[in-house]
Amino acid sequence: MTFINFTIRLAILTTGLTLAACGSAPPKKPDDAPKKPSYYSDDGPPESVPDNLASIPDAVPRDEPFHKFANRPYVVFGRNYVPVVNKDAYKERGIASWYGKKFHGQKTSSGEVYDMFAMTAAHKTLPIPSYARVTNVRSGKSVVVRINDRGPFHGDRIIDLSYAAAARIGVASAGSGLVEVERVYDSVAVVPRDEIQITSTYIRRVYDTPVVTGEKSEFYLQLGAFSGPEAADLFRKKMQSDLAWNLEPLTVAQREGLHRVRLGPYRNREEALAIADKVRTTLGFSPALTNR
Repeated sequence: MTFINFTIRLAILTTGLTLAACGSAPPKKPDDAPKKPSYYSDDGPPESVPDNLASIPDAVPRDEPFHKFANRPYVVFGRNYVPVVNKDAYKERGIASWYGKKFHGQKTSSGEVYDMFAMTAAHKTLPIPSYARVTNVRSGKSVVVRINDRGPFHGDRIIDLSYAAAARIGVASAGSGLVEVERVYDSVAVVPRDEIQITSTYIRRVYDTPVVTGEKSEFYLQLGAFSGPEAADLFRKKMQSDLAWNLEPLTVAQREGLHRVRLGPYRNREEALAIADKVRTTLGFSPALTNR
């Protein structure tokens, strides 16, 4: 979200609180007061939730250059912020909130368009772009997100999640929740962009996945990667149904902290690429080719 959007959002919230304080009605007791979700007053969840919300893959960390402009020092509401531009470890516990339909389709601080169904987040000082694992302290549910925006600038919140990320860890309905944010990194090479054409709206970014070079004879087609086994298995079952023509095993392999849903093995690259074409025709996106 842009700083202007944040200013408007906070102003609306503040105005609403001020008007409420000026009313003549006696205040309700805390126990009687209705509890409203703590997302922003003029924001909220989507009008309709996509069927594949639970199977949207986590963001997969990859080595990306830092944004030229989004990591400069800045000032919001009289407070100075200095983004980090290194790969130092980071871990913090605090309140996570999320932003939804009001900002869906608007530009973020990185210049990218905000997609409430992508696994992204806003942070005040982590590099843009970078990646973080966000864990719900109470439930233990976690998600890996890509930092591509600045914020939140309200109260004690330390991170603003996309709607999809908030739903994944169980804080969407409440509006906020206690989380632990830990920076995560790419540990292996990345598939070149020209080898991966992504056309799916909701299943994306996961295909920036590692490819291992070498002379191994077995190849796999990775369809998605998830931080938790439940989401991976749900996605595997969906792919099993969607790819009814497939004769090869559709399995979940755990590697580098992620549960990877993949087809194969295939005896050679050519055979795997032929199946990749069929997957693209059926599902509308190309899987990542790996040989491990």
